[in-house]
Amino acid sequence: MRKKLVLIDGNSIAYRAFFALPLLHNEKGIHTNAVYGFTMMLMKILEEEKPTHMLVAFDAGKTTFRHETFQDYKGGRQKTPPELSEQFPLLRELLDAYQIRSYELDNYEADDIIGTLCTKAEQEGFEIKVISGDRDLTQLASEHVTVAITRKGITDVEPYTPETIQEKYGLTPPQIVDLKGLMGDASDNIPGVPGVGEKTALKLLKEFGTVERLLESIEQVSGNKLKENLKENRELALLSKQLAAILRDAPLEITLEETKYAGYNLDKVIALFKELGFNSLLGKLEQNEDPDVQTELANIDYETVEEVDETMLADEAALIVEVLEANYHKAPILGFALAGEKKTLFIPTDVALSSPIFKAWLEDEKKKKSVFDAKRALVALKWQGIEMRGIDFDLLIASYLLNPSHSTDDVASVAKTKQYTEVQPDEAVYGKGAKQAIPDKKSLADHLVRKAVAIRALKREFVADLKANEQYLLFTELELPLTLILAEMEFTGVKVDVQRLRNMGEELNEQLKMIEQDIYQSAGQEFNINSPKQLGVVLFEKLQLPVIKKTKTGYSTSADVLEKLAPYHEIVEKILHYRQLGKLYSTYVEGLLKVVHQDTNKVHTIFNQALTQTGRLSSTEPNLQNIPIRLEEGRKIRQAFIPSEPDWVIFAADYSQIELRVLAHIANDQNLIEAFRNDLDIHTKTAMDIFHVSEEKVTSQMRRQAKAVNFGIVYGISDYGLSQNLNISRKEAAQFIERYFASFPGVKQYMEDIVRHAKQTGYVTTLLHRRRYLPDITSRNFNLRSFAERTAMNTPIQGSAADIIKKAMIDLAERLKQEELQARILLQVHDELILEAPKSEIERLKQLVPEVMEQAIELRVPLKVDYHFGPTWYDAK
Repeated sequence: MRKKLVLIDGNSIAYRAFFALPLLHNEKGIHTNAVYGFTMMLMKILEEEKPTHMLVAFDAGKTTFRHETFQDYKGGRQKTPPELSEQFPLLRELLDAYQIRSYELDNYEADDIIGTLCTKAEQEGFEIKVISGDRDLTQLASEHVTVAITRKGITDVEPYTPETIQEKYGLTPPQIVDLKGLMGDASDNIPGVPGVGEKTALKLLKEFGTVERLLESIEQVSGNKLKENLKENRELALLSKQLAAILRDAPLEITLEETKYAGYNLDKVIALFKELGFNSLLGKLEQNEDPDVQTELANIDYETVEEVDETMLADEAALIVEVLEANYHKAPILGFALAGEKKTLFIPTDVALSSPIFKAWLEDEKKKKSVFDAKRALVALKWQGIEMRGIDFDLLIASYLLNPSHSTDDVASVAKTKQYTEVQPDEAVYGKGAKQAIPDKKSLADHLVRKAVAIRALKREFVADLKANEQYLLFTELELPLTLILAEMEFTGVKVDVQRLRNMGEELNEQLKMIEQDIYQSAGQEFNINSPKQLGVVLFEKLQLPVIKKTKTGYSTSADVLEKLAPYHEIVEKILHYRQLGKLYSTYVEGLLKVVHQDTNKVHTIFNQALTQTGRLSSTEPNLQNIPIRLEEGRKIRQAFIPSEPDWVIFAADYSQIELRVLAHIANDQNLIEAFRNDLDIHTKTAMDIFHVSEEKVTSQMRRQAKAVNFGIVYGISDYGLSQNLNISRKEAAQFIERYFASFPGVKQYMEDIVRHAKQTGYVTTLLHRRRYLPDITSRNFNLRSFAERTAMNTPIQGSAADIIKKAMIDLAERLKQEELQARILLQVHDELILEAPKSEIERLKQLVPEVMEQAIELRVPLKVDYHFGPTWYDAK
């Protein structure tokens, strides 16, 4: 279960709020601006972070253990204004109403409480968010700790992660303490080294790493004046670093268990808001969303059916086919519910599945059915030998199209967006996790009919919204037909050669053993390669490789660190290879063997149609879209996927550079359009333009760099991102991007226009009117706004590519049916369709599949499809 701890620096946020807002007071004349600002911050945190644990830390007093070391610590601070002091008791009341724990500890600062809890929480697998106005806390940032620092106002924060600290300062989070040690901190009266500012301090730390290493290597410092200054203030630098370091082991008397957050006391919060005069915030309060809290629901009339009669079944009804398991293949159906114009029915599973009348109704195309998650219902019924037809509305898909960022877990979560509350969340009825259970028949029946009634009640409003957004055709002509095809693909499954997969596992195991011995030989000792701690000791202490990054538990041995270390020692490449093969073995050999269906010898993946914000399909249980193919050993995993019939083959067809072709169309860039129309190699053409050379002078290196620029542009890449990809300077990367835009001015214009449009409307659309909302596009937070701008540039391209392949799947399924071919679609993997077919149909498919895929949608440039076929998925490459 996800555990998220939010830690708030109480004094810091209160000060920020006080000075950010004008002096406010309630009817009794009590000042409230700090409490008001703090409340706004709190409401934003609860809405965005959804913490499971929470604590506000306060300073206990004016003196701390640091004053024993340095009497003048924080000596320059102004006295707290009385208008702020009088608000601290109100802050305590606020936290009490919100049922958020606060804590202070004599002789320690709020920072030390936060630092200690961060360390404990990280060890216990929490994700942690720290909120403060004090940049000192950025030293706590790590893989699992994000530090959000307030900027202008009170709710505008800048998130700091190890990556952003590296990008901003060129330092790791622990080096923030060294930075303070050298440059000092006027706000805390930490002296630092006189005359050393941020620029000099950063330069020294990039060269020497820490204050201690710098002081040990003073003779290597360039500049006599600076050298002498450091020698004279040696003790001051060490003292300043000591003062700036946040304690990680303060003697706290509070446990993580005591920081659990279960929601606020609504009555107390309302009463306090009224007392403080926070009328504008009253409307923003929401009822407790805990699914275990039972709400009073109106009675609903329905009939429990003992025997199905034709007169009961309407020509048009909302239908629930209830399957609880996440993996619904061959999962039991718990029951059926129908909500028609005149009757609402609960039909127990045994009654429904044994009734020829009900089966005929389900299979009748003319009997229109409104459902939630059509694919789940279709697949569950297919396993029962029933081909459901006549689906004309799917509430899950409609809700997803209207707002792809909304979590559509069940009918209740969608209904709530329309203020419809006469249906409970599934968790409230079934429980969750280990406590999940099927309730008694009466409770089950009541829940299912409520879901059916909700779908019927909401249908008209959702259809109206889709039409208002120009998305009704996207819904009826793309997503609903696609649901039927995906259900067929899931049910059909992909055949696995289990013995070949086991053999591959044995081969990988042998390879792993050989690489293991190689690594031991390079290291000069045996150790646990999978232990980051032991690996760190071997690499950085025994082999003396340069330390790139440290974590709280020691040296970082993450993949990005190892890639930077590769040039220093042969062992590094071996470790990277060992890890890759280890993942292949555990995830794609052992993992696949676990999910092969016993009855069919196939894997039946689930395609998530209502998940990604771009409209792309994703695949789970198992994920067949992510089999790594950069390694030959990874590609070989595909040898285990074979046709399900004798004398059949696997046929694969994929779009060539579809996103760049879509970009050419959307941007209407004449140079890009011309290149595709003349069937030029687009990466060579780009290399010619940005390097100003003729075609014959384009080297493989130039083409590689041009390719990175081409695909980087599609994703709104920055000069920093491109410099990291190509391992070149930011200046060179910026020049590449500048030359690209000079060569393809239409692309530059498109990117400026789409961002401007997104800022005006709040969303972007694909060619088929799929929307993606971008709430952060006008954010004052630079990081959030930049990400939203990149998303605005990319979504119309990536989303349109997703729409095109979906359209191709529908068209292809229809053509295969029309021509009475036996070939069937098995998988969609990004821009590729995988089919299986008799060998006798291959000649027809070689012509038909590219033709259908290339004509899926008309663009200003031709779509191009490549195909391959063979006895396994590996051979169809």
